[in-house]
Amino acid sequence: LAKKLGTTIILVGHVTKTGDLAGPRVLEHMVDTVLYFEGDKYSSLRLVRAVKNRFGRTNEIAIFEMGERGLAAVQNASETLLSSRPQKAPGSALSIIMEGSRPLVVEIQALLTASPYPSPIRMSQGIAKNRVSMLLALLQKNLDVNLSAVDCFINIVSGLKADDPATDLALIVAIYSSYRNLPVREKTLFCGEVGLTGEVRPITRLQERLGEASTLGFQHIFLPGSVKREVDKLKRNTSYDIIYVDTIMEALEICF
Repeated sequence: LAKKLGTTIILVGHVTKTGDLAGPRVLEHMVDTVLYFEGDKYSSLRLVRAVKNRFGRTNEIAIFEMGERGLAAVQNASETLLSSRPQKAPGSALSIIMEGSRPLVVEIQALLTASPYPSPIRMSQGIAKNRVSMLLALLQKNLDVNLSAVDCFINIVSGLKADDPATDLALIVAIYSSYRNLPVREKTLFCGEVGLTGEVRPITRLQERLGEASTLGFQHIFLPGSVKREVDKLKRNTSYDIIYVDTIMEALEICF
């Protein structure tokens, strides 16, 4: 019918608690594009995410703000996400994630407190719990900090979800900042994947990430040392300093 009439048909499907389309996936297979409309009822921000698209990129997102007159497009999402960020607060670090072709600056928060339970609590919102547990074990082994007796709560502000491994370094910094009760230096970004031996591994899409950092006026960016040659080839704004690190120990020593 859509092809015959040359028009667009929107089919609305039910989504289960796990975020999947309910019932057989015939609905998802038969259409050209699947869009997820996401949002927290306590937040004014709404995300439209493309998870299937026969005519373009997948994992692209559009960000809107719900107001009195309905949805309005957010022109600078990163600034909106950081608008209410507290200054000089321990347990907070910034990173840049890629949502499709769009770079977004996200705030990762960590709260560590002494646990009254034999098995400490591990809670995470926005980042996979298994990823958090792995990085906690890595910190305990490499930096000799006792995390086996503390509860750990991780959150990405504004209800975003990040599966980009480039957030690993920022997560490590946020956890250590909360553990030592030391704030992270202002206007600083952390981008890097962390391996099981504590090395900071290379990340992709450097041009877009550095461009977003320059637009928002950041002064310091921590990057893996292995990407230095690639960064030197890019035409970039020199208003910020790039700090290359090879291990998490080196990053934390410079940062704090």
